[in-house]
Amino acid sequence: MPPEVPLAIDVRGLTKRYGPRVVVDDVALQVRAGRICGFLGPNGSGKTTTIRMLCGLLTPDGGAGTVLGLDVRRDALAIRRQVGYMTQKFGLYEDLSIRQNLTFIARLFALPDRGRAVDDALARLGLAERQHQLAGALSGGWKQRLALAACLIHQPRLLLLDEPTAGVDPKARRDFWDQIHQLAAQGITVLVSTHYMDEAERCHELVYIAYGRVLARGTEAEIVAAAGLTVFEVAGPLEAVRTDALKAAPGVQSVAAFGNAVHVAGRDGALIQQAVAPLAALPGITVRRASANLEDVFISLIGQAQDNFASAPGATKS
Repeated sequence: MPPEVPLAIDVRGLTKRYGPRVVVDDVALQVRAGRICGFLGPNGSGKTTTIRMLCGLLTPDGGAGTVLGLDVRRDALAIRRQVGYMTQKFGLYEDLSIRQNLTFIARLFALPDRGRAVDDALARLGLAERQHQLAGALSGGWKQRLALAACLIHQPRLLLLDEPTAGVDPKARRDFWDQIHQLAAQGITVLVSTHYMDEAERCHELVYIAYGRVLARGTEAEIVAAAGLTVFEVAGPLEAVRTDALKAAPGVQSVAAFGNAVHVAGRDGALIQQAVAPLAALPGITVRRASANLEDVFISLIGQAQDNFASAPGATKS
């Protein structure tokens, strides 16, 4: 990406507290216009809170920066008018039709030609033939299309998508990502949170957050390379493999199942090889060196991260 392309998101030190708990802790995030940035992390890691601060719905307790050139603290209302925010849960009215929902959103944004804006949104997302169908009667994939149409009706420059494909089928997920890439090609910036590694691989760049802190950022190749993991794949009748003993072995940072195999990963190659060597003697078990993937890296990272809730004064862990 040429350096002259402006930053759509440029924030540093972003912090949010709820009582003694710091849920977003000194987060820095930079995304250039027209890029798709994957925002990854476990549940409770601070992704949704960060997104809500970026779109002006929450005021940061600390930090500064800009979204679309507007101050993230002072210009929250102006930011909201230029951002499309898609929440984790379907947030439109289920007892209204597709067209009625989009008309309502167009009125909220005081669009001058609401009828044309609704028609354009229906056509853009392939919803015209279903426009009189109640939103509550739609499948997950069609609800997703409607939610995206509502995000786009006011022609935003930035899309903030919070786990937009949760609960939809693989074809709907693929269609959705095709649409996201088309939007990015038109210059729209996208920050999308996801738990799916195949979706992460479709992003131009990635940010991984856990317990409120950014642990990794960059392209997929950069993140995997920076992790410096040694990975061995153990395949065969896994009931013969004591994964609890593997996890406890010196140097092992993660043990993760992949179909009929497990990946054993860590930064010290000699210790990892020592941990898996006895398994090669088991009947039917094969042990081989493997390349690290994103999931290996992220499982390893979360294993090293400190739980911000557990460390909060007076907090009890449920």
